Amino acid sequence: MKQLVETIVKALVDSPEEVVINEIAGEQAVVYEIKVGQKDTGKVIGKQGHTAQAIRTIIRAASAKTGKSATVKIDSMNDEQAEGGLEEE
Repeated sequence: MKQLVETIVKALVDSPEEVVINEIAGEQAVVYEIKVGQKDTGKVIGKQGHTAQAIRTIIRAASAKTGKSATVKIDSMNDEQAEGGLEEE
């Protein structure tokens, strides 16, 4: 399922190397956290959230086979996160 989310999101963005998908599994639900670069956030969300809603619908439908509910959370990374974090002095 994580691979499905990753494939969809990477197809939408200009910088697929900045896409990070975290899967948080619980007993009855799975949360997929999508992190993309700031410039690509709008492409993943879409006008009036239509693209994000379509991604959520696909993931919910695919997760029905597993018997667990699935949700999708979309975040943007700032420049420091995209580069691997700030160095400590």
